[in-house]
Amino acid sequence: MKPFAPRIVAIAALCGLLLPLAAGCAADLPATVALAALPTAAVAATPAAPGQVRPARMPPLATPPQPKPTFLPYPTPLPQPPTPTTQPSGPGGLAFPLKTDRLNFGVAAHLFYTDRDTPLALARDAGFGWVRQQIHWRDQEGPAGNYAWGELDPIVDAVNAYGLKLLISVVRSPSFYTANGSDGLPDEPASLANFVGALAEHYRGRVHAIEIWNEQNLAYENGGYVSTDDAGHYVELLKAAYTRIKAVDPAIFVVAGPPSSTAVNSPDVAISDERYYRAMYAYQNGVIRNYFDAQAVHPGGSANPPDTLWPDAPSSAQGWTNDPTFYFRHVENVRALMQQYGLADHQVWITEFGWATPNSSPGFEFGNQVSLDQQAEYIVGAMRRSHDQYPWVGNMILWNLNFGPLKAAEGQPGHEQASFSILNGDYSPRPAYFAIARYLAGLRAAGQ
Repeated sequence: MKPFAPRIVAIAALCGLLLPLAAGCAADLPATVALAALPTAAVAATPAAPGQVRPARMPPLATPPQPKPTFLPYPTPLPQPPTPTTQPSGPGGLAFPLKTDRLNFGVAAHLFYTDRDTPLALARDAGFGWVRQQIHWRDQEGPAGNYAWGELDPIVDAVNAYGLKLLISVVRSPSFYTANGSDGLPDEPASLANFVGALAEHYRGRVHAIEIWNEQNLAYENGGYVSTDDAGHYVELLKAAYTRIKAVDPAIFVVAGPPSSTAVNSPDVAISDERYYRAMYAYQNGVIRNYFDAQAVHPGGSANPPDTLWPDAPSSAQGWTNDPTFYFRHVENVRALMQQYGLADHQVWITEFGWATPNSSPGFEFGNQVSLDQQAEYIVGAMRRSHDQYPWVGNMILWNLNFGPLKAAEGQPGHEQASFSILNGDYSPRPAYFAIARYLAGLRAAGQ
């Protein structure tokens, strides 16, 4: 799973940013937890069926190369299509599109082959209602049509056991489904539809939302090359995936993949998110409107406070301030596009957001301007702003929960993924964790 942070927002873009959220009571939590004393999740020993994929471990989340693309002006907007008819009701006779009845909060975690109980207990106790886990499709299928759920089974069980809802983000095609042998978007929509249909069937009632790809406007997420034409192909993939998922379980939220917030237009790096959104929404006269419930968005953050936005209310931070894609409030621009294309009935789900703190990763130097206390202030400020001013946001997933401990265990405590975490390397909560818990407890006390 690729949960980067503002890969593209930060350096011209290369990966999504955001963190899932938490809420709850932290008063009884110990100040620290000894890392050595933590249990380690056992890897299932069930032998794999002949010829099936059984990965020894989940591959680490790779940080893509950091090119230095040139920021270009936004291209001429694609034409706005006439508004087609939106289906009156959804699959199974449910409302269309599906919506949360209030703003939900969640957090992104990495739960493969690691201690799950500690981070999930912390997520629950903070008040988060959702966990977002990214999976690599290529590690769950092979040869074609043979699915190896492996470690994902105990992950799904654990998330549900802690009373949390689960959002699965699907990325990385098996190489036999792409023409160039990469792990980008598959050539045939049916291949992705078959996989997500099997996923929905296998975890019926225990997976509550499926996000179809992640930051698909990045070349890194699409096999090394991306163009505006890929947006139409993505819509075809989304249509097939939505149809198959809903045939299995109409109650699953199908979330359209979030283009990474970036102004870059270079095929070997990225297509600007504005250009990509417009291409998705204009494709075949806006056919996308009938094939997703919520639009995922990954707004930026860099070192900019959540109430700032270029050009009218720019941040005073040093660098990463001169384009709206560097700001959390860029989500407002995405919403304006949705309204322009007649998609106001669909909620926005912010499936990654957050702020980096001091780190040693090139391209994420903006985090060196953000203290742990400021991280807490900015995260809660974004949550409060969304709750009070964005009635169209249905879910906010913070990036991230437990990469601090995971990267510390790998000997990389200064990695940018660790800097976005709300937990220290020993699982002790950072100020952001306590601030989130207090804010969410206040919402619950007010019946919100």
